[in-house]
Amino acid sequence: MLCADDLKVKTLGNCRVDSPLIPLLDKRMNSVHYADESDRVMIATTASELKAYDCSIDDIPGLEPAGARRKIYFDPSKTRAGIVTCGGLCPGLNDVIRALALELTRLYGVQKVYGFCNGFQGFIPSFGRPVIELTPSFVDTINEHGGTILGSSRGQQDPVEIVDCLERMGINILFVIGGDGSMRGAMSIIKEVDNRGAKIAVVGIPKTIDNDIMFIDQSFGFQTAFSEAAKAIRAAHVEATGAPNGVGLVKLMGRHSGFIACYASLAMSDANFVLIPEVPFQLEGEQGLLKMLKKRLDKRGHAVIVVAEGAGQNLLPSTQATDASGNKKLVDIGIFLKDIFTDYFKQQSTELNLKYIDPSYVIRSVPANPYDSVFCTRLAHNAVHAAMSGRTEMIVSRLHMRFVNVPMPLAIRQRNNVDPHGDLWMTVLESTGQPAEFC
Repeated sequence: MLCADDLKVKTLGNCRVDSPLIPLLDKRMNSVHYADESDRVMIATTASELKAYDCSIDDIPGLEPAGARRKIYFDPSKTRAGIVTCGGLCPGLNDVIRALALELTRLYGVQKVYGFCNGFQGFIPSFGRPVIELTPSFVDTINEHGGTILGSSRGQQDPVEIVDCLERMGINILFVIGGDGSMRGAMSIIKEVDNRGAKIAVVGIPKTIDNDIMFIDQSFGFQTAFSEAAKAIRAAHVEATGAPNGVGLVKLMGRHSGFIACYASLAMSDANFVLIPEVPFQLEGEQGLLKMLKKRLDKRGHAVIVVAEGAGQNLLPSTQATDASGNKKLVDIGIFLKDIFTDYFKQQSTELNLKYIDPSYVIRSVPANPYDSVFCTRLAHNAVHAAMSGRTEMIVSRLHMRFVNVPMPLAIRQRNNVDPHGDLWMTVLESTGQPAEFC
């Protein structure tokens, strides 16, 4: 249960500047798409959820609708903006950068937009990373390429040095494109900004190829990612059917959430077993994965297994090592299963032709598909609207097919996961025919 304070977006102050978008907004005043600042987008979507609040509709918490405002906080002619990409790669990063830069310069008339290279390292003098002026001509065709023209990096940097850099360059708005770790870094920057009494807006565009940030219908790049992953599953199926007792084993991204594994498997419907972090599984036993795989091979002669990288970690030796972002390093479940399957069928004196496919870096590095390109553009535009109106410490999102402003602390409070009792996982079980539990 959430209260109104959880959903309140922080602002820098009253908006007194007429927006240069007023001519566009005047034509939209009577449109359902006009952003009414007094309106809310309800989080609850069913009658039972609404009843649980047991209060009037005015008291049911909802999120602030995103969109352009008639009055803005920053004077565009005196505003400078910065953009930074953090964490791992994801399809659509260049689309977001391009849309941010063009919306700021062409629509709002912001004079200078800068890109900081290699994540938060780009603000720290000792790293010596370049700063790029993101002019319309510079960003014109970057959306045609995968990755990020700004580069990226993992790990936090000193917020004092970051805000020093922002103040030296006269930057009023910072857009942080990244996942939950990047948003925590952004919140530390905001805290330092507040300590100084500075007027700098920090707005996030959530980037998570695993689709694991709360209060978003779907993260940008996710559709491209699972579309590419589906190609790997198709290849695994072709390989598996091309040899006696053929097994195609595909490892996909998903440290904590199995959305890519689920959606990619459903897109092709070639997977016979899908293993995700949210649903533990056992190897041994009458209903264990090994015996179920053997039954499948005895019956059909081939099988395709899709495993998310965070699945089955309880079966692997524990490690305390972490990466630069502070995430626990995972033992490779794909290689582990490959060796386990090989040894098991050898002990059974049964032929096995196993092909192991790990397309992770291929999926991360491709350009966004047309759907994600459009989605990136719309997210970026709404992020600019929010920032120019003085919103800060928030991410822009789409929830229930409406663009909304979500406070950063709320967005990263917990992780979005596949519900083992939800309809998505039920659809996976129906599609694969695998048992509800391997035990």
